[in-house]
Amino acid sequence: MSAARTPADHTRGPTGARSRQWSARAGPAHHPHRGGSCSLTGGLPRGRFPEPCPDGAVGWPTVPDHVSLWGLRLKICQNFDQWANVRPVHFLPGVTSPLRKADDTELDWVVVRENSEGEYAGLGGRNLSGRGPGGEVAVQSALFTEVGCERIMRFAFDLARTRAHRKVSSVTKSNAQQYGMVLWDDVFKRVAADYPDVETESVLVDAMSAKFVLHPEDLSVVVASNLNADILSDLGSALAGSLGLAASANLNPERRFPSMFEPVHGSAPDIAGQGLANPIGAVGSAALMLDHFGLPDQAARLHKAIEATTAAGILTRDVGGTATTEDVTKALSDALNA
Repeated sequence: MSAARTPADHTRGPTGARSRQWSARAGPAHHPHRGGSCSLTGGLPRGRFPEPCPDGAVGWPTVPDHVSLWGLRLKICQNFDQWANVRPVHFLPGVTSPLRKADDTELDWVVVRENSEGEYAGLGGRNLSGRGPGGEVAVQSALFTEVGCERIMRFAFDLARTRAHRKVSSVTKSNAQQYGMVLWDDVFKRVAADYPDVETESVLVDAMSAKFVLHPEDLSVVVASNLNADILSDLGSALAGSLGLAASANLNPERRFPSMFEPVHGSAPDIAGQGLANPIGAVGSAALMLDHFGLPDQAARLHKAIEATTAAGILTRDVGGTATTEDVTKALSDALNA
C-alpha cells in the first residue's frame, strides 16, 4: 500500500493540540452540554504557525452535530485555511471488503476535498419563526470561487503526478447546479490544460457514486467539492471495510498555518470506554502527519505496521474481528518494533 503523498486511542483533538508556537486552551466553552458554547477559548491564535497537529473525533449525544462541527472542526479548517482535505481509500490485507472486485484487483485511490468553501461555506440563516408553526424559512448557500476551485484542482493534479496511475477525476453536478458547478467545470478544464501528462475525466456525482462501486479500479485521484467529497470519501472507506480505517489530512499547503490530521469516523459515544473502537484511522492519520513533516520513511513504517496487523487477523469488531482497541494498538506497536 502506498501512502497518499501530499505535494508538499484517539487524541484529545484541537483542545489538546500543541506545538512550540501555539496552543488551543480548553475551558468551559468546550462543554456546551454544561451550558457553554462549543468554541475555542479566546479564539484562534494569529501569526505564523508551521507545525501540524493531530485531532480526534468530535461529538457527543447531548451536543447537536452542527454545534460541535461549526464550533471546532470547521472553525479550525476555515480560519487556518486548511483548504486541502486528503482522504486516502486503502484496501488492507485481512480486511474483507463488500466489493467482490477487491478480492482479485488492486484498488487504491485518494479523494481530494475542497475544504474551505463550497457547500460548507456557512452562508445563510434561519428567519421568520415569528410567523408561527410552519412559517420559518432557512437559506443555505454554497460558495464557489475561482481561486478556491483552482488551487484544489492544481493540488490534485500535482498529487496525481506522484502516483503510478496519473489520472484526476473531477466530480461535478453542473447539470443541475448551473452556476457554482459550471464554474467548477470551467476551472477544471483550464487547469487540466497545464497538465497534459495527466489523464482526466469529469463525472456527475451520482455517476461517480456508482463508479466507486462498479469500476473502482479506474480511480486514482478524485477531486470534489466540500460536500461531494465528504460523502464519496465515506463511501470509499466503507467499501474498503469500515470508516474506522479511514485517515485524513486537513492541509494548509503553504504552511502559513498548522495542518490538522484526524480519523474520518465520528466519536462513537455509544461504545465509549468499552475498548471497541478501531484505532487504525487515527494511526493512519498520524502516518499522514509524519509524511507532512517530511518523514516519509517513518510514515511508511507506520503504514507497514498497519498492514502487518490487519494481515495477521488482529481486527476490531467493525471489520469482523474480536480484538479490542488495546489488542490492535499492541499489535501495531509490536509490528513497529519487530
